Amino acid sequence: MAMTIFGEKRYRFGVLDGGLLLGGAVMVVWFFYRMGTVLDYRWEWEAIPVYILRSTEGGWVPNLLLTGFFTTVKLSVWATLLAFIIGVIFGAMRAHGSPGQKLLGWFYVETLRNIPSLVLVFLVYFFVSGQFLDLLGLDLWLRGASERTQSVVAFLFAREAHINAFFSAVITLSVYEGAYVTEIVRGGLLSVPSGQWEGGRATGLSDLQVFVYISLPQALRNILSPLAGQFISTIKDSAIMSVISIQELTFQGMEIMAATFLTFEVWLTVTLLYFILTFTLSRIVSLIDRRMRHR
Repeated sequence: MAMTIFGEKRYRFGVLDGGLLLGGAVMVVWFFYRMGTVLDYRWEWEAIPVYILRSTEGGWVPNLLLTGFFTTVKLSVWATLLAFIIGVIFGAMRAHGSPGQKLLGWFYVETLRNIPSLVLVFLVYFFVSGQFLDLLGLDLWLRGASERTQSVVAFLFAREAHINAFFSAVITLSVYEGAYVTEIVRGGLLSVPSGQWEGGRATGLSDLQVFVYISLPQALRNILSPLAGQFISTIKDSAIMSVISIQELTFQGMEIMAATFLTFEVWLTVTLLYFILTFTLSRIVSLIDRRMRHR
């Protein structure tokens, strides 16, 4: 049965919903039953918590899975920020740029969207990290920095031993995801009526001012949900950075599995941590989007 709240349809919990939930519960129970009887798999969930938190003389500290979780968050946040900047620049070029700028934006989008992400990871890692980042000497500078500086850099990015690989991963993710953000931003900018540009110019604003103060804010309201979806995709795509030894969640899961052979316990835990991260983000964005629409 449907009812209307604030102009939107809400549906009561019905028989079909109950059947779907019951079917999902049966599938989960069947999975664990088959694992225990057919494969004769012995579950050892009691071994997992120690890889999340470990006890020391100073108290509880994050262990491999939790540190990998935090690395995934840092990698995704920095990559998303850079991808958004890239997407806004190229999206504006594709929507309102000159013919040359539109061609450049088209070339960037079509090139990046048609290259396998794994190939791009290796290209950026061996070229950018092996050439430019080594020339900058970030790892050498960080080794000679104070302990406080090292702690701040480790908290925001990574430790000196992994700083070059971390920045390579951020660059790879941001360039790859930026191609998709470009199309999202382009669509949002084109949804803003052209009269907004004309009205802004009539008040004496420059094209840049019209874009920053009038067009872009209106476009962002229309593309908030797609941008959130792309952020979630960035979080999931960050798992591929494990191939260049970025110690994010998937990499730590593989290390623990290789050492303990707790295949299903480890990967189910990793799956749960990814789900907690992405589901929480999607709920927050959904709440913001509803409030913006009600206003």
